Amino acid sequence: MNTDETKVNMEKVLEVLKTDVATVRTGRATPSLVEHITISVYGGSTRLKVMELATIGTQDTQTLLITPFDHTIINEIQKGIQEANVGLSPVVDGQIIRISIPPLSQERREQLIHLMKQKLENGRIMVRQVRQEAMHDIKKQYNEKAISEDEMVRLEKEVQRLTDDTISEIDTLGKRKEEELLQI
Repeated sequence: MNTDETKVNMEKVLEVLKTDVATVRTGRATPSLVEHITISVYGGSTRLKVMELATIGTQDTQTLLITPFDHTIINEIQKGIQEANVGLSPVVDGQIIRISIPPLSQERREQLIHLMKQKLENGRIMVRQVRQEAMHDIKKQYNEKAISEDEMVRLEKEVQRLTDDTISEIDTLGKRKEEELLQI
């Protein structure tokens, strides 16, 4: 594994984490609350994300509107969102699905912040695993005399810099999300 691969792997961890943290709901209606929910449609023969099945918009800060591309699966989308256990209650309203987002209590905000911090820590652990694999590969290359000691030290510093940068991005992501959750 070279530093480019390490960087790509850390960026993948960051992308997964951003998607995961976006699902932690705030008191606001945002498409990210439902767009990655996977739903069985067409009698269970196909599994697609909500964003692949419908347009997702907001009516106001408390209401999400989902307009399916194929109106015959509107009830399957509604059922899939309910079964995803994300605390949302979708209601079919003609050709659209309406989801009202209730305001968050202080206790619920604290629970969500705790959940978000767990997700961030899991992200940090994944980044450290990528670093550990990269360091192991560098040591292996050195032991096989494929690289010099100077090159080994340079690569280890580069991997550590990538790790520090990625962890810093995770921390920034967490601070932004926490501010979002604390807004009333």
